[in-house]
Amino acid sequence: MAKYSLIRIITGAILILFAGSCATEKDYLITIDTNYGKMYAILYDETPAHKENFIDLASSGRYDSTSFYRIIEDFMIQGGDVFNKEGLDQEDWYTLPAEFNENLIHEKGSIAAARQGDNINPEMRSSGCQFYIVEGKVYDDTSLTTDIRKLQKAFSKYLQLDSNTELRNKYSELYQKGEYDSINSLMLSNKIVLEKFFNLNLGLDKRKNQIQAYTTVGGTPHLDDTYTVFGKVIKGLDVLDDISSLETRGNDLPVEPVYMKVNVELVSKKKIAKEYGYQYPQE
Repeated sequence: MAKYSLIRIITGAILILFAGSCATEKDYLITIDTNYGKMYAILYDETPAHKENFIDLASSGRYDSTSFYRIIEDFMIQGGDVFNKEGLDQEDWYTLPAEFNENLIHEKGSIAAARQGDNINPEMRSSGCQFYIVEGKVYDDTSLTTDIRKLQKAFSKYLQLDSNTELRNKYSELYQKGEYDSINSLMLSNKIVLEKFFNLNLGLDKRKNQIQAYTTVGGTPHLDDTYTVFGKVIKGLDVLDDISSLETRGNDLPVEPVYMKVNVELVSKKKIAKEYGYQYPQE
């Protein structure tokens, strides 16, 4: 009897290990279907509350017929306002605790949770439903590792000096033409001069993974560590580009609505890797 019980225990343990192994070999594939095409995404295990919440909303069909209502080219597309669609009272608009992770950044295609501003949301809690997908832009090393706000402030002071008439005229010319990228380049080209003149450090520390991502695929680095990134588009970035380039009104609302239908499917990680090219981190 003791031998039989031992066999049962060992067999049960093996079954539990096998079941756990099967669970880790599968993941949820998210399909965001729009009138401009489909985007396929995965959600990160490192942000369990956000992953579970998104899957619950999508599986129950609550995201269906919501829209991407805020579109800013070279920045992001935002949508999924379930609570407004359903007419819920604001007291029922729940939030989620932030789940920041330095390895999960705002590179192009990242899915992150929208939230209210710091002034009324100092804990940076996420909206219980709204999300955005990053388009962003590609940065060079200099612009990525420069504190742009400090640079702008120093450059503005520097322009006021009587000795900088030529530089001031150049700035005014670019401003009148609306050539803001050229203005940014002009400021960056004077970074070393400004640091020496005002005895400032205009540098900005960035992690290796940030530099690698933002100088290649691009993104929105200034949002890192302040908004929770919980997923990534692994196929359909062309759809993201098409949507982000749509004509919008003054409030960033697209002229033509962009509705979505969100589907969730549990599939093998091998299939996701093979068909969508996403490589899971080694466990």
